Amino acid sequence: MPTTRKGVWDLQKVRDQILNNEWEQQFELYSWGNNTNGQLGQNNTTRFSSPVQIPGTTWSSIASGFKYSLATKTDNTLWSWGYNYFGQVGQSNTTVYSSPVQIPGTTWSSISGGANFSLATKTDNTLWVWGNNASGQLGKNNRTQYSSPVQIPGTTWSSISNGTSFSLATKTDGTLWSWGYNTQGQLGQNSTTEYSSPIQIPGTSWSSISSGELHSLATKTDNTLWAWGSNTYGRLGQNNLTNYSSPVQIPGTTWKSANTGRGHSLATKTDNTLWVFGFNQAGALGQSNTTYYSSPIQIPGTSWSSIMGGDRHSVATKTDGTLWAWGRNAIGELGQNNLTYRSSPVQIPGTTWSSINSVSYATLATKTLIN
Repeated sequence: MPTTRKGVWDLQKVRDQILNNEWEQQFELYSWGNNTNGQLGQNNTTRFSSPVQIPGTTWSSIASGFKYSLATKTDNTLWSWGYNYFGQVGQSNTTVYSSPVQIPGTTWSSISGGANFSLATKTDNTLWVWGNNASGQLGKNNRTQYSSPVQIPGTTWSSISNGTSFSLATKTDGTLWSWGYNTQGQLGQNSTTEYSSPIQIPGTSWSSISSGELHSLATKTDNTLWAWGSNTYGRLGQNNLTNYSSPVQIPGTTWKSANTGRGHSLATKTDNTLWVFGFNQAGALGQSNTTYYSSPIQIPGTSWSSIMGGDRHSVATKTDGTLWAWGRNAIGELGQNNLTYRSSPVQIPGTTWSSINSVSYATLATKTLIN
């Protein structure tokens, strides 16, 4: 049951809002961890080891790149801040910003931040890119750097994900496309050839996607899970260390979502269990140890919801709105008000956490409010 902003129950207000179609969901935005380039949006470069709020209550989707951040608001505006050497903040310059600044437009939809370049879709299913383009990761059939959004042809783009110098995107017809850096086969093209324009990965039933440092994960609509690219540390979940340049299936048909960290992987199943595999030096797999695993191993619990892999740490929400973190904590990226590493999940205070995003030792997360 929602509350008023003063934290007092107001059933009459809730009833009136429902009857008048004014029950507007709102979101606060919090950040913590590394802040050397203002990527926490706090108008400073101070590191925070506990969540601190970025002003506003209309934040929607969030994305973290390498030392910079992106976020949309409920009015479909897009905001960015942090490191901007390659123009990845989309402000037509290379100025560093430690507070959110708006990227022009009011029809932005999904967003994704990577290693110094950005992807975003609009409500008309167009796809836009900007930032570093040394490996063709912007999909513009060139190596030109752009400091403001430029469009990739097409009007049927759906979900997006960018890793270290490469990109993945699905279309509304369930096809999957990739482009950019490809030394480990992370583009899924059965080669290590770089492509500076989108090229299709076979299949028409792709669902969720995630691209990491040098590997990729994706689910299909039949709840199967697939992986490709570098398999150092066993991050592809194949019970071996063999690289694959085409998608290979991870056993099982009840997978729901997947996410890639720098050298490790996370995935949930339809029963809300959470599974991990790959790099585990700092306890990023949440197994109370630092053992690497090349096949999926379960983290205890059956109520896991959204998941996110960072550099050497992980964060995840549960269906009760709680937020949990584990792994490396040298800069406070676990949000525990300390710098202690954790090899099993520890809770970050609060019970209304919703979306999360974490890359390069910093974390963003939203909380849900009712207006």
